[in-house]
Amino acid sequence: MVEKILVIRHGALGDLVQSTGPFQAIRAHHRGAEITLLTTPPFAIFMGACPWFDHVWQDHRPSWHQFTDWLHLRRRLSDGGFARVYDLQTSRRSSLYWHAFPVRQRPEWSGIAPKASHLHSNPDRDNMHTLARQADQLAMAGITVTPPPDLSWVQSDAARYDLQTPYALVVPGGSAHRPAKRWPADYYLALCQRLLGADIQPVLIGGRDEQYLAKVLAEQCPGVRNLTDQTSIEDLAVLARNAKLAVGNDTGPMHVAAVAGAPSLVLFSNQSDPDLCAPQGDNVRTLRAGDLAGLSVDRVWDEVGRL
Repeated sequence: MVEKILVIRHGALGDLVQSTGPFQAIRAHHRGAEITLLTTPPFAIFMGACPWFDHVWQDHRPSWHQFTDWLHLRRRLSDGGFARVYDLQTSRRSSLYWHAFPVRQRPEWSGIAPKASHLHSNPDRDNMHTLARQADQLAMAGITVTPPPDLSWVQSDAARYDLQTPYALVVPGGSAHRPAKRWPADYYLALCQRLLGADIQPVLIGGRDEQYLAKVLAEQCPGVRNLTDQTSIEDLAVLARNAKLAVGNDTGPMHVAAVAGAPSLVLFSNQSDPDLCAPQGDNVRTLRAGDLAGLSVDRVWDEVGRL
């Protein structure tokens, strides 16, 4: 009988990308198993191509008053026949999913659900970097080797963008409800001008919420290529492999760029802690300032030169 494994990881994008190392480790540990990923709809198609999963299920994360939707999710989980669950989300919601399984059919559980069979009991877990925390969680479940994040499996026809080389990915946006995580727009304008002066084409990357910002930057700095809201996650990963560098705020696309291989500089304000969540790697650097407006263009440009 084929062993069935469930992995829970919702997102956001940067969190999902940082979990690709644990995904690979789980597959290596359960080589002959049928492994299912439970994630949110924005990432389901992207993760459908991931070689470490046999199935990808969408979790719409129903509110508790959406009784019918919750019952559907509960039934799907309980009917899945899972022998073990790796809860890499380790949120209050995902821990409650433990209760979706009938008492006598509950699978082994790696996570922080109070009665988990493989409880991640490290009292310092909330002070650990995401990569270290998840590796520690898996070690307590018997998986002793966790590789770094890996997007080498991602494919896309990014050549259709026909970019001038060398080029730099520039990510000036970020979470709309956390504006303090964004380096000022006029600083990005000056950075793009310096890149052009060094014969490096700036390529603006972002989502729908950053369209106006990118439009203004592109209008004020002729020579900038604006791909905001035009690239998929797959496109971004492939573009990053061939980029001379990537510079941007602490946001999902920078995690993709760093893991995909672009020499990357990520800018952090006091709204997030690079010691807990920054991309890691030989070609990744971070700069931090309590207020990003105090991080000068000269300082960032000097760090770009070290990539």
